[in-house]
This record gives sequence, structure tokens and C-alpha cells, in this order.
Amino acid sequence: MSLCHFKAIRDRMKFLQWKHRFSLTSTTHVALFLGFTLLLIFIRENNMHLADYIRMYNIFSYPDATMTPCRPVSNVMFLKTHKTGSSVILNILFRFAENNNLTVALPAGKTFHLGHPGPFKAQQVEGFSTMAHKYNIMCNHLRFNFSEVAKVMPNNTFYFSVLRNPTTLLESSFAYHKGSIPAFQKLTDLNEFLASPWTYYNLSVPIKNIHARNTMWYDFGYDNNAEEGENYVHSVLMDIEEKFQLVLITEYFDESMVLLKNILCWNLEDVVYFKLNFRTQESIQNLTHENKERVKEWCSLDWKLYKHFNRTFWKRIQETIGMEKMQKEVELLRSRQKELTEICVQNGKPMHKSQIKDKHLKPYQSGTADIMGYGLKSGLANETMRICHRLIVPETQHTALLYAKQFPEKPRKLDLTM
Repeated sequence: MSLCHFKAIRDRMKFLQWKHRFSLTSTTHVALFLGFTLLLIFIRENNMHLADYIRMYNIFSYPDATMTPCRPVSNVMFLKTHKTGSSVILNILFRFAENNNLTVALPAGKTFHLGHPGPFKAQQVEGFSTMAHKYNIMCNHLRFNFSEVAKVMPNNTFYFSVLRNPTTLLESSFAYHKGSIPAFQKLTDLNEFLASPWTYYNLSVPIKNIHARNTMWYDFGYDNNAEEGENYVHSVLMDIEEKFQLVLITEYFDESMVLLKNILCWNLEDVVYFKLNFRTQESIQNLTHENKERVKEWCSLDWKLYKHFNRTFWKRIQETIGMEKMQKEVELLRSRQKELTEICVQNGKPMHKSQIKDKHLKPYQSGTADIMGYGLKSGLANETMRICHRLIVPETQHTALLYAKQFPEKPRKLDLTM
């Protein structure tokens, strides 16, 4: 067989393979044509260019690494622990609810917490008397009370939470709550408190001091001043494992979002986030190694809680994703975050509170913490602006927006007019 003859046969085979691969039925052609036509109409109505749409919605890149068919979970209860990066997860859940027309169990009236620091009661949810078991998402701050939460959420609800190393959590609590916690009010430095905690911590006002000791233990509904007997601690850990299908770790936040995405059968775009409710580097206090060890002793219940679920976190990754796939998806997540930052964020970076002119984007300030935020890039198309706004809007304003949408007949939590 001549070389020319061989090439002709090879080219013919390639053509037939191509023809087979791309042959479509007339019905499919019509469906594609109609779908593309509707897409162009949508883009025109929202004053967008096709290139902007492709870039914004990521429709030709970053295929989801999870190929196994599954059904997205839409009934979710997130225990929003304090100073753990939980505001970011609330933002993710609020966005998922809005994008999928789901109902959120929001705090009733003008409040923004679900009864915290007291134990949660179902009546603290707006509309509970007529909407019990019809909510999809629950994620505002509360002190966990399973029997009451179960009155609100459907039986097939997925429960999860997030934990942070107590050494950095306590430092954050000191900055955010210094003016409101009796144990911290007379101090300028957390190291001074750690030198002699019982000098400043008064057991007679436990509710007022909850952010000064074992905060996460308290948020899960347990006594943050309890004696740490081995049997007691073990029983609490087993109780949490029984009630919560997943516990994430703040120090591995990107890995946590990828794990959450895979377990809930969500898309990468669902868990993309911008960092929220965070401080300037200058307002973060560095603790000595000795004082970090003192935190572990002072917040020993939180330390045991954190260590236990840090182990189960990595075990869960190995069982569900594997480290190789995890790393690939983390890289995709970070790449998408960088791309959206360029699209959405004014100057492409976080801003000091004094630089943010839009009152609806100014983050709530607390204690001595200097909390950063974002400005929205100008000139964005309508739908792009909505998506970008939801990524950067602070928690308080986001809660008020959702409340106004779900309960238009109720008085507003905040004045949202421009």
C-alpha cells in the first residue's frame, strides 16, 4: 500500500469519526437553535455583550470535576458558629437560596439573630406558624437546639457547621467583643487576660461572657463552663456526630468549600466566595507560643471539639474525594475567585471602611476590630451587577434584602433605598 493511499484511508476514517461524533438529530438542532436564541435575548435584555456573559457565567470553562450523577441537596441547616468565617458560608447559602428560589428561615421582625445567645426557639423564625417544615435554608446565628430546629426544617435536612482553632478564635473574639464582654472590658491586650483568666472572668454572668471561653461549645448548645470529664466530652462529640452530617474547618476553608460542594452535589459556582467580615492585618494581635498553649487550656472544651473534627474532616475527604481530586478542585475554585474579583471588585481588592461610599456595602463595625469590605465596580451590566453585589454584600444587609423579598408585606429590617 502506497503512502498516499494510506493517508487517504486515514483521512477518510478521521472524517467518518468526526461525522459520527457530531451528527445530531433534527430535534437536537432545533433545541440548540432555540436555546441559543433565548440566550441572546437574555443577554440583550440585560445589556450584556456575549463575551461578558461567557466570562461572567463561566459557561465554557471549569467543568465540574464531579462527574457522578447526583441530586443537589436543597434542604440545609448551617450552625453559624462565631468568629469562624461563618459569614462567608451564610453568604454562599443566601446566594444559593436566591438563585434556586428557595425559602430561608430568617429571624423574625427587626432582629438579625435567631435568639442567640439564648437557646433557639422555633417561634423566632419569621412565618413559622404557617411555614413549618417548608423552609429550605437555615443559617443565621443561633444557639443550637435540635428539637426546636427540627420543628422548622424538613426531616431530610442536611446539618453542617464549621470550627476554628480556639487560639485564633479567642483573639478574634477579643477584638470584636471587647466593648461588650465584661471579661475583656478593662483590658487592652489579650495576653494580659491569658496571664490570669479567672481574675477577669466572672461565672456569675455566664451569658455576658460567652465569647470569652469555649464559644463554639456554647454555640452547639452545651455548657461552655462544664467540667471536662472524659465521658462527658465523649458523649458530646458523639451527639454532635449524630446530629451533624459534616463539620468543616476554617483553617482549610477552600478545601471545606470543595468538600461541601461535592457532598451537596452543588456546582463550583455555588461555593465561590469573597472573604467577608475580616479585619485589617494591623488589628490582629499576635500571641506568644506560651499564650497559645494557655488558650488551649482555658478553652479546653473547644480545643477537644476542634481536634476531633479536624481528624474527621480529613477522613471525610479521603472517603469522598481523595487528595488529588481535592487539590485540582481547590485550584479551580481559587482561579474562579480571582476571575470574579477582576470582574466585580472596585480596584480589584478589599477596601477600608472609610473608602466605601455605598452605605449598603459598608460592613458592620464591632469592638476594636477594623473590618474591611468591598466596593462594586462601576459600569457593570444589570445581571452581572446583581451577581457581583451578592458576592460582596455584608451579612446584615444581605439578611435584610432576603427578608424584604420573602416578606414584602412586613416592615423592613433596614432602609434599603439608595
